[in-house]
Amino acid sequence: MGQKIEQGLKSPLLAGLLLAGLAATVVAATALAADVDEFMSGASKACVGCDLSGRDLKDRNLQRAKLDRANLAKADLSGATLFRSTLSRANLTGATLTGANLNLVDGKWADFTGADLSDTLMFEADLSSANLAGATLQGARLGRARLNQANLEGAKLARSDLRGARLAGARLKGADMRGALLNGILMRELDLRGVDFTMADMIETDLRDADLRDAQLAGVNLFGANLNSADLRGANFEGANLANAILTDARLEGAKFDAAIMPDGRRAE
Repeated sequence: MGQKIEQGLKSPLLAGLLLAGLAATVVAATALAADVDEFMSGASKACVGCDLSGRDLKDRNLQRAKLDRANLAKADLSGATLFRSTLSRANLTGATLTGANLNLVDGKWADFTGADLSDTLMFEADLSSANLAGATLQGARLGRARLNQANLEGAKLARSDLRGARLAGARLKGADMRGALLNGILMRELDLRGVDFTMADMIETDLRDADLRDAQLAGVNLFGANLNSADLRGANFEGANLANAILTDARLEGAKFDAAIMPDGRRAE
């Protein structure tokens, strides 16, 4: 008898809780929809967790906007100003950001997979642990950007400026870095297998213990670079400038140095 009474009390209680939860969900969804409307109208620059996928935000002034966890997949942000905006854990897969201003943006853990960031300004942007796999960053200006632990595998970084950038723990396997500016940055112990650095500037770059197997370094300026204990097996240094570079304990089996300027200043035959 007591069990039946207890069950009868529990059922209405459970139903009440379910209805309360449903009501809360509806209220939250309505609030987010209102946030999207205000954001799109320009009345607000805060749209945390909003669904803005596929939206046309081209040339918009979104300076200091709060877009953490927002869904911006395939959105058009070309030419937009996102200076000092927050995009932490935002979804920007396949988004277009060509020529956008992302200087000092907070994009930690954001997903830029396959996004187009050509000619984007990203000075001092914090992209720690961001996913940029397969993203296009040709001509992007990433000076002093934080790319620690970022995934840049297969990314297109041709002619990008990475001087002063932080790349500790970054994944760059198979990236296209032709003509990139990488002078003086720390790339120690990175997995750089198969990366195309053709004609890049890597003056005094720290590449100690880096894995450069089968990397393309033809015509690269490696003046004073530190390649101590680096794995250079199968790497192509044809026509590269290795004057004053350090190759102590580097693995050189199969590496090609045709017409390269060697550390002693002599040109290889």
